Amino acid sequence: MAEQSSNTVWHHATVTRQRRESQNGHKAVVVWFTGLSGAGKSTLAHAVEEQLHQQGCRTVVLDGDNVRHGLCGDLGFSETDRSENLRRIGETSKLLVEAGVITLTAFISPTQADRQRVRSLMPHGNFLEIYCDCSVAVCESRDVKGLYAKARAGEITNFTGISAPYEPPKGANLTLHTGEESLQQSVSRVIELLQQRGIIPAKNSVTHSG
Repeated sequence: MAEQSSNTVWHHATVTRQRRESQNGHKAVVVWFTGLSGAGKSTLAHAVEEQLHQQGCRTVVLDGDNVRHGLCGDLGFSETDRSENLRRIGETSKLLVEAGVITLTAFISPTQADRQRVRSLMPHGNFLEIYCDCSVAVCESRDVKGLYAKARAGEITNFTGISAPYEPPKGANLTLHTGEESLQQSVSRVIELLQQRGIIPAKNSVTHSG
């Protein structure tokens, strides 16, 4: 989206991202969970956040349903609105990373183009794409809201996996088989990735001065 005003200037704060990260004792990053509805994205994001919080990390989870109650409450589910939804999430995530926060997002984000657009907003290495690979059959079996049944009955249109396509990531930083492995196994693999990338110390605790 083009900037609407030419009279705006980005303000550079004296408290920089680097100073915030130093105070936190860890680096900031966007951890982007993508996959079908019911693949376990939100459950996993919150479970990872719980472990990081216990280690003293500063975190936030941006969840699809929650975001649509406020920031994106004016958007529907057309292809255009879904792209705008993710654009807003991307810009919000960028601000949170600048604030030194580990930002965990849980969105279907079905297209390569939209995910790449969000990645391009971040400095190199600050966007970790995690693919929650789970079959439609397993996702349907977990569907407590009955969304898949409604989609198959034609009551919901543009439903990813049924009446709208999902494009699996071609170069995800991590692929989790969430229909087969346990939640704790998936959490451990995400934590290990963050340690390998130097986002958090490779220890069971994080020290910080804040």
